[in-house]
Amino acid sequence: MKFVAVTACPTGIAHTYMAAESLEQTAKANGDEILVETQGSAGSTPLKAEEIAGADAVILAADVAVQGKERFAGKPIVEASVKQAISGATGLFDQARAAAAAGPAPAAPALTTKVSANDKLGTKIRQWLMTGVSYLIPFVAAGGLLIALSFALGGYEIVNAPKVTDQFAIGSLQSWAALMFQVGAAAFGFLVPVLAGFIAFAIADRPAIAPGFVGGAIAVTVGAGFLGGLAAGLLAGGVVTLLKRWKVPRSVAGIMPVVVYPLLGSAIVGILMYVVVGKPIAAATTGLTNWLNGLSGASALLLGALLGLMMAFDMGGPVNKAAYAFAVGGLTTGAEASLQIMAAVMAAGMVPPLALALASTVRKKLFTEAERENGRAAWLLGASFITEGAIPFAAADPLRVIPSIMLGSAVTGALSMSFGATLRAPHGGIFVLPLIGSPLLFVVALLAGVLVSTAAVIGLKQLRPAPSLVPA
Repeated sequence: MKFVAVTACPTGIAHTYMAAESLEQTAKANGDEILVETQGSAGSTPLKAEEIAGADAVILAADVAVQGKERFAGKPIVEASVKQAISGATGLFDQARAAAAAGPAPAAPALTTKVSANDKLGTKIRQWLMTGVSYLIPFVAAGGLLIALSFALGGYEIVNAPKVTDQFAIGSLQSWAALMFQVGAAAFGFLVPVLAGFIAFAIADRPAIAPGFVGGAIAVTVGAGFLGGLAAGLLAGGVVTLLKRWKVPRSVAGIMPVVVYPLLGSAIVGILMYVVVGKPIAAATTGLTNWLNGLSGASALLLGALLGLMMAFDMGGPVNKAAYAFAVGGLTTGAEASLQIMAAVMAAGMVPPLALALASTVRKKLFTEAERENGRAAWLLGASFITEGAIPFAAADPLRVIPSIMLGSAVTGALSMSFGATLRAPHGGIFVLPLIGSPLLFVVALLAGVLVSTAAVIGLKQLRPAPSLVPA
């Protein structure tokens, strides 16, 4: 049979391409044909109309809104998460065959979001938030790394440099450092509006983007920050959803999505954010910042351990992204404790792939050939802070791998916080080591967690070898 598929994850870095590869390999093993469109961070090559027309069914393996979903109207569609495509592709093809036998699907829904009407509220909220985070990450990476580069070139006092529009010398390193900082700061200025805008987009499609951006911008203005952006996005999506239920004459229906919904939505969300919602959230944000700045001793250790557990639990999934989003949100405050949290989160996220790469190298007999091959790739993935590199190991042996990597990541998070390592860049892994405060202690925390996870996974596998490895 012939299939087409789309894969997409919040970061668009690892899950997206691993899911595509799994689908392609499974199709080949089944004797089927499949063409996969990867909607990743590097962009995508859209499926051609004739390729979609010739397909028996469509597989959408995505944790965020699929772009151009309306192209598949009238085709049998199977929807799943990227993890299902990675670890259960055979089952997805069985579902796709059944869907093809059942006949064409009804017309695609109006909303370009993965959330369906039958999903539980918790599932819907998670998908909405993950869509917002997926559009946020390019701004985080660009702005954060530019700011980190500016500190490397000009030192931390570069924040006090005059505006480059007033003073810039092309031959001055300090001027270039100031330029990098101010460009990065401009990119960071979009974080909260982008988050709010695309959460609203996931809920109520394009008419909600403007109200979401407006609400996010107001959240920044009133000091509500990252939490205000989350609230503004959910609020804008809800408001526009209610407005879309308004029955209007056919003669004015055409202007509703481009004029009326954005206009009324922006006005309502703006008023609510300024008058009702913004100030309480701003107070909560200030309290959270003060609490983070006051963390020391056991409190900091516990927070670091908790963030480490979250980073390793689902390796790039919603729990991991919640910890990462918490750390990135703190970067906008510039507080010392927030920089320590960012360092702890990145170090803990690097532990799982590095530990499994090491374990599959030192005790090869405990791992299959496919796992050893994945282990060689996991070295680079771990060093680059791509936690998803551990997924193939966890999918094959979750009961032993997941507890092991959670233990090591918790150790690393706790040690990083206790050492006071700091990080202003939101990504980069070992490649931004020169930009890390207390880099040697950061490496010590990272190595400690890697060794703990390696020892744990080897110990558990020796205690009870996987069925596929038990001699006949």
